[in-house]
Amino acid sequence: IEAFHDEAGIKWPEAVAPFKVALLNLKQGGADTDAACERLYRQLTARGVDVLYDDLDQRPGAKFATADLIGIPWQILVGPKGLAENKIEIKKRADGSRELITEADAAKRLAG
Repeated sequence: IEAFHDEAGIKWPEAVAPFKVALLNLKQGGADTDAACERLYRQLTARGVDVLYDDLDQRPGAKFATADLIGIPWQILVGPKGLAENKIEIKKRADGSRELITEADAAKRLAG
């Protein structure tokens, strides 16, 4: 762990991470965000991806901090703004890079 961390927490390499993806519902209780998260969870787990689904009713900042602390290699951020454009955001924990993509593209990319 000492070799794979930063000030925010652990940065697990994918090969040893307890989960590959943290799925963060940024508006718990929202019909659109709940449905999108459920779809993504089913798609990813059906492809053999280990997913930690954070559906707790917390502010987005708390969810981001927890996901970074745990160190899961990929985060999928599902919120109402992105869904309005038919997009979700993925974040790579190793370098912090973020990208807006479609649900289908996220499932394909992260299952590979």
